[in-house]
Amino acid sequence: MPTLTDRAHEHRVSRAEFEAFREEREKRQDGARYELLDGEILMTPSPGGLHQLIATRLVLLISAALPAGREVVTAPLDVELQAGKGDTTLQPDVLVTDRADLTGGGLQATPVLVIEILSPSTWRRDLGVKRDAYATAGVEHYWVVAPDTPSITAYRLGPDGAYREECHVTGEEQWTAAAPVEITLCPAELTR
Repeated sequence: MPTLTDRAHEHRVSRAEFEAFREEREKRQDGARYELLDGEILMTPSPGGLHQLIATRLVLLISAALPAGREVVTAPLDVELQAGKGDTTLQPDVLVTDRADLTGGGLQATPVLVIEILSPSTWRRDLGVKRDAYATAGVEHYWVVAPDTPSITAYRLGPDGAYREECHVTGEEQWTAAAPVEITLCPAELTR
């Protein structure tokens, strides 16, 4: 099966082939996360401690401010998206969705918010092909946390289907999001 080839468009795999591939890898317990992006298999190493700390803090802050009927969830949770010519199943670091859309097998609806926490092995993907896939699938809010800076960049889907930067804050700066959850975030506080 192809993985990250230059000719992935010629060798797209189906969701069923991806599941078989992932089941085989899980038997080996390699600790990696596997995602499917437009029929191409992506592998991500297990996240580090700071990454997990930020994800946990985001979940705690967001869950305290969520309106009724919404839930905040962390990876690994399969999110099946309509985002291109091939099948796409991604595992956002943190997401917000309607509770009714969560199923035993994952999420088969478009989340209202996706948050990715950048790492040396994922930042190009998170700011490139994955961001594009989320936009194509109609994810209205996309936030990116860069631990090394530290910074938060929030994007909102425009009427043309492309993300527009809503804000960018660094260090001790604060940002208050009005949607999809009203919350004030400070990059430095997420990484302390």
